[in-house]
Amino acid sequence: MTMRQTRAVVAAAAALSLTLSLAACGGTSGASHQLVIGIGAPITQGDVAFGQGIERGVKLAIEKANELPDVKDLGITFTTTTGDDQSDPKAGTTVANTFASNKDLVGVVGHFNSTVSIAASKVYNEKNIVAISPGSTNPTLTQQGFKSIFRTTATDAVQGPIGAERAFGLGFKTAVVVNDSSTYGAGLAKEFSTKFEALGGSILLNEKTQQKQNDFTALATRIAALKPDVVYFGGTYAADTGAGALFSKQLKTGGVTAPVMGGDGLNADDFIALADDPEGDLATCPGLPVDLLPQGAQFQADYAKAFPNNSIAAFDAYAYDAAWAMVLATVQVAKDLGADQVTSPKGRDALVTAVAGISFDGVTGPVSFDANGDNQNQAVTLYKVVSRAWVPQPAE
Repeated sequence: MTMRQTRAVVAAAAALSLTLSLAACGGTSGASHQLVIGIGAPITQGDVAFGQGIERGVKLAIEKANELPDVKDLGITFTTTTGDDQSDPKAGTTVANTFASNKDLVGVVGHFNSTVSIAASKVYNEKNIVAISPGSTNPTLTQQGFKSIFRTTATDAVQGPIGAERAFGLGFKTAVVVNDSSTYGAGLAKEFSTKFEALGGSILLNEKTQQKQNDFTALATRIAALKPDVVYFGGTYAADTGAGALFSKQLKTGGVTAPVMGGDGLNADDFIALADDPEGDLATCPGLPVDLLPQGAQFQADYAKAFPNNSIAAFDAYAYDAAWAMVLATVQVAKDLGADQVTSPKGRDALVTAVAGISFDGVTGPVSFDANGDNQNQAVTLYKVVSRAWVPQPAE
């Protein structure tokens, strides 16, 4: 082989290598586009049972999404990145800023705690990033005028009054109301109290505690003396401090015979474990039991296969549906603008519009958003602790 022939072979090989490299990096028509969905949730501290469940719900949805023909045809591969917000607004803001710096991010499923979502939403609004909360129920989140903020769960404006109606329907005419001073807890307790009194019930005591408080003995003594029919707690079970769970436990130790009732923040298996003996305690939770939903059986089967060592937590299905809304919106924008334009400024505008107009039958039921970004499906179920398990109660 002459020197000229050798150079020609080397040049041809280099050209082939460049072509293959371009193909691998998205430089040709058969390009592959890796798009990221952020998961903002408490993973190591705070309400970890909910946060870890949210992470599993999103990952299951992404696994299913990558099997869709449309996704494959567009050359898209969805991946996830998790930001541990530890149920803390400052940590949540840091997570939001980290997500915003990811050039391949299409949106965020998060956060769980309302205080965290409200803090992080300011970052997402500024960067025009879609964020869909699967668990933040305080109405303020979607009343800020931020067009890229949505949620798949019902709000406290629905959950609190329904809790009051169910409590009153169970024959509870007097209540003590306690909240943990969080945005979520205070808002939920207020909604419950307003409706309970409107129905003719009496609030014997309205008290505030703190999110990381772990000693309720003095309060338990006061409540025991009042002999209420029910004690309503606005707050979460709190894995690291056990606040909601310890509250229930210490009330019973202190002689309070009334059940503790709360919202979705108590509806976790960890509440039962930490509360020790919460038999008869009650909690409302957005949505219907998975068993009653059209796609519930398939979701349960897929979940058991993907996570054989975990049970479905209260917000896993809402996280799944939030991720699915993100996937459907991304596919629509990729078809309209091209997969390489999804995370461009124009693409981000289109993603917000696509999510706002989404409508599909999810695991949690019909999913579509109103003008504020709230899911129009606002069903709420009452659960009761029976034999150390949360059991859904028949609708009135």
